[in-house]
Amino acid sequence: MRVVNTAQAQAWNGHEGDHWARNQERWDAVNGGFDQPLIAAASIADRDRVLDIGCGAGSSTRLAGRHARHGRASGFDLSAPMLARARESARREGLANVSFEQADVQVHDFASHAYDVAISRFGVMFFADPVGAFANIGRALRPGGRLAFVCTAEAEANEWLRALAELHDILPIGGFGAPGSPGMFSLAAPDSTRGVLAAAGFEHIDAVRVEAYGTWGLDGQDAADFLLGSGPGRHLTSQVDEAARTRARRKLTDILRTYERDGAVRMRSTAWLVTADRPA
Repeated sequence: MRVVNTAQAQAWNGHEGDHWARNQERWDAVNGGFDQPLIAAASIADRDRVLDIGCGAGSSTRLAGRHARHGRASGFDLSAPMLARARESARREGLANVSFEQADVQVHDFASHAYDVAISRFGVMFFADPVGAFANIGRALRPGGRLAFVCTAEAEANEWLRALAELHDILPIGGFGAPGSPGMFSLAAPDSTRGVLAAAGFEHIDAVRVEAYGTWGLDGQDAADFLLGSGPGRHLTSQVDEAARTRARRKLTDILRTYERDGAVRMRSTAWLVTADRPA
């Protein structure tokens, strides 16, 4: 496997990848509200060949495979632990038309015109070279092939990030990154994203704002433990002592209790649903 995005490969094959693999159902409960808009925008046909970019533990790949019943869905990701969980789930669900491969999508040697549709659920924001990555994805699509993905919108529009930001007096929170810079918010500015995709050779580019509520835990304490155990939370708490970590957990628990409804903590996330075509 050729890897150029080494920082992301290290992260997703370390604690972050292990955390997502162990908590696949919980992360799907957080992000699953974006599945229906994504699949609808992708317009997956019965015999389509679908490429899932940054597929993680494979939820979106398996969903695509169910729509392409006489086609196939192939998930690609850098994370070995998440792919192991994805393969296990596909076997358990009896999805013979779904497969997974560990690869750096930026530089992977895809066969030309091998796919009809490319999709991604929050898997395209971490490219070191986004134009090069999307150009490589474009070469894997047949002429006229379709690209559809969801990516994180600005931090202020995501309630879980606003909750974390309220810990600024305890944890070293210095902002979550700006649109255009590497990381979660690299595609948060739709005009910039249109420029990236146009430079990569796509046309008919559109971006629609979408919102979904995700379930983060049973109650405030459960959700706080989960959030602080994730990559962003763990990164922040690792920089302070045990007393500060305890204060942060208590404060976040109190904040998240305000989102408790009917036996669950539910928070609104906001994303851009981006679609584009490869020229015919």
